[in-house]
Amino acid sequence: MFAAKSIARRGLQLQPATLLAKRTKVTLPDLDWDFGALEPHISGQINELHYTKHHQTYVNGFNAATEQFEELKTKLDSDPTVAKQLIALQQNIKFHGGGYTNHCLFWKNLAPTSQGGGEPPTGALAKQIETQFGSLDNLISLTNSKLAGIQGSGWAFLVKNMENGGQLEVVQTYNQDTVTGPLKPLLAIDAWEHAYYLQYQNKKVDYFKAIWNVINWKEAAKRFDAAA
Repeated sequence: MFAAKSIARRGLQLQPATLLAKRTKVTLPDLDWDFGALEPHISGQINELHYTKHHQTYVNGFNAATEQFEELKTKLDSDPTVAKQLIALQQNIKFHGGGYTNHCLFWKNLAPTSQGGGEPPTGALAKQIETQFGSLDNLISLTNSKLAGIQGSGWAFLVKNMENGGQLEVVQTYNQDTVTGPLKPLLAIDAWEHAYYLQYQNKKVDYFKAIWNVINWKEAAKRFDAAA
């Protein structure tokens, strides 16, 4: 009986490690266009650095933090002090996980003009924008105001609020905070300096104006229709 219990305990201890080995890590998403395809509105150099350096950092950070979290969880029963480390790691998971998620949304938001970038939305999304904001220009102006008001680093999201009858809202977040739950993201616009500084330097307002020339409203419309 003792031997059986001992084997069972060993099996339970090994299980998390086995699951950890099988866990799929997050990776950079494939882009639908070349780095230089968004010029002159966003330079190829910015896109390359943004994607291969900054987004990759969030991928690496999230994978490292979640792996460490899983490893520490297996020690919690025998060492309650591990709880403090787990709590600290949650901040890393939130930051890097938000950075990974936000950038995945961001890349899909963008398209070269040859692929429809900048073309106004159609269908249900276009009607909702007209109903709530009066025009697409009014929505863009509101969003740019939210972006310009970010002190430091952050994001602006156009979301469909499922707790408010599917109304559109422009939500501002700081650092790599993202939107979750009933707020379904349609667009995510990066207001971190790394998204614009090489090209626009301190004139971030010019970047906010320029990015609408390559916004992929077709993708936003798909997200609007799919949100439920």
